[in-house]
Amino acid sequence: MNKVLFFAHLRDAVGSEFLSVEAGGKTVAELKAELAAKYDLPLIETVMTAINEEFAPNDEVIRDGDEIAFIPPVSGG
Repeated sequence: MNKVLFFAHLRDAVGSEFLSVEAGGKTVAELKAELAAKYDLPLIETVMTAINEEFAPNDEVIRDGDEIAFIPPVSGG
């Protein structure tokens, strides 16, 4: 089981700060596609992904027990 954290507009789209999902053995890209289809997540392909608080590329394989965070780009001034 994996804890998936959502920030900003993704949290609003999912309706929760986090979900518990079975993501072990999937790549980041596969998990993004699965969540995008299930929750109609806007622009999830543009968000940064962190696994266990370390940024991870789309081809990174998720292990059971990893914590995944999806972090949209931010702007400021």
